[in-house]
Order: sequence, then C-alpha cells, then structure tokens
Amino acid sequence: MRAGLLAWLGLAASLLGPPALAQTALGQQEALQWLQRVAGAAQTLSYSGTFVYRNGSQSETSRVVHVVSAGNLQEKLEVLDGSPREIIRRNDEVKCYLPESRLVIIEQRSARRAFPALLPASLAGLGEHYVIRQGGRARIADYDSQIVRLEPRDAWRHGRQFWVERKSGLLLKADLFDERGEVLESLAFTELRIGEPASPDALKSNFADIASAKEPWQVRQSKTRDLRDDAQWLFRAELPGFRRQAAMRRGIEQSAGKDAQEVLHWVYSDGLAAVSVFINPLSSQADPVDPSVHSLGAISVVKRVIQGHQIVVMGDVPPAAVKRFIEGIEVRK
Repeated sequence: MRAGLLAWLGLAASLLGPPALAQTALGQQEALQWLQRVAGAAQTLSYSGTFVYRNGSQSETSRVVHVVSAGNLQEKLEVLDGSPREIIRRNDEVKCYLPESRLVIIEQRSARRAFPALLPASLAGLGEHYVIRQGGRARIADYDSQIVRLEPRDAWRHGRQFWVERKSGLLLKADLFDERGEVLESLAFTELRIGEPASPDALKSNFADIASAKEPWQVRQSKTRDLRDDAQWLFRAELPGFRRQAAMRRGIEQSAGKDAQEVLHWVYSDGLAAVSVFINPLSSQADPVDPSVHSLGAISVVKRVIQGHQIVVMGDVPPAAVKRFIEGIEVRK
C-alpha cells in the first residue's frame, strides 16, 4: 500500500513538475519583455512631468521635459526643492546651471542612466543575477501600470521593483529595496504627460540670459578622456556579474589658464546596479580618511588610502559590496 502511494505521488510530481517550470520560465520571459519596453520607451518617447526622489530621510522634487524629434534629444530638468539647479541637455552636450554659485558646468555625456531611463538597451544576463517576476497592476500618476519585481540571487546587489505604463512602456515608478524588503530609494512620477508636444520655451534654461549678463557666471568645462593605460592599479575582487563599463580621466577646469585636476574613474555595472571607483593623489595637508562604510538610503560609500592616493568606491549596492570591492584594489607591483 505504501509503495503504491509513493509511486502515485512520484507520477503526480512528474506530471505536475514540467508545466510548473514552464509556467515560471514563461512568466520570467513576459517580465523581461516589459523591461525591454522600458529600455526603449525612455529613449524614443517625448514626455513631461514631475517626479519625486526619496533616499533614506531625504526627498527631492524635479520637473522634466524630454523631447525626441528627428533623432535628436532635448531635455530640461529642474530641481524644485532646496538649492535651485537646472540641467539642459542637447544630445550629448549637458549644461548644469548652479545659480547660487553662479556656475555653469559643461560636459559631454553620451550615456544617460537617470529616471525614467534606468535600464540599458541590452538586458542579456540579467536573469543570472536577479529572479525576475511579473506582478499585478497598479495606478501611478493616473496611469495603469504593470509591476515587475527583480529579487537578487546573492548578497552583492539590492532588489528592484518597477511600475511600467502599460500602453507606452514608460517607467512610472522605481523602488530599490534591501534584503528585508524595506524600500531604500524610490523614484515616482506624480504628474505626467506622454507624447504631448512641448513648446520651445519649455526647453530653454531659466538662467541662460542671467549667466551671460554684465556679471557673467563662471563657465567650467568638464573634461573626460578614455583611460587607456590603467596598469598601475589592480582590481582583484570585482563583484560577480559586474563588468567594467567605462574607464576615464575626469577633471573640471579650475580657472582660465589652469589645467583640470584629474581623477581616475572606473564604472562597473550588472545592468542595473552601478559601482564607481575614483582614485586621485592625496595632498600632505589632506584630512585623515575614515575607512568605515557609510550609507545613505541605497547608496554605499567607502574610502581608503594606498601609497598617497585616495580611493573612493560608491554605488547603489549593499555596504558589503563596496567593502569587498575596495579591499581588492591595490597598486600593481
């Protein structure tokens, strides 16, 4: 009798198992299709609206106008809380206006990974490091959205949850959560218009005329050059799944006639999370460096000094991840 029962249970398991696995695989494939729509929508759609960013105890409200026309991208981003800031983008040229400092910083930036354009064009390999699930529906900023949740497969990254506008694929809300499921960082539209034409004035800077007045602002050019020879530094403990995306020399002009003070900058990413490494020479008058890990919401930061250089590793990853990364950096002998 017992043998017969076990045989029956084995038969039931063999019959039920494959469809269950197929259903799981199908659900992940559908969830990935939603993420692919998100990756494309932010690059091809025109939209305008207001969104709120929350990180730990801090919050910030911004207004964005994003226009794609004839292959050209124009964007205006205004920070509405605290110190006024404004970012004007024309394709790869980005101008950041800081009126309290009477300063304009200009840089060339080919890639943009800011809300709602948080996903890369290619999502290959994402399922290796995240369990991707399709959730239910929710109403965000008066739009119907599809929920997609990504749970990390290891301790080196945070989880994510996205709310995707069902018709256009535009990202409406994004949460980043820790291993306990507590939200560390959130970005969400509170008001949004998709596909509506924007007037030329909506894309103009509020400070451009002031910056060119009788008392002109300082204009500083951010210089970025590819780092082709980084043989001095060795990275022994790169995080699983994080691949190098960029290596560069960065600097901002200090004043007329003076060269930019350069900082070495590496970027690693798993497609969602990103870790940046900054290395610069440390002057003899510099304050002592605190080697402990600090976190603000989703962002973890740690510093270290090696042979007269300050190393800073920061990213939207758990504290243990930046600690592991920085402990593996050394000068190549």
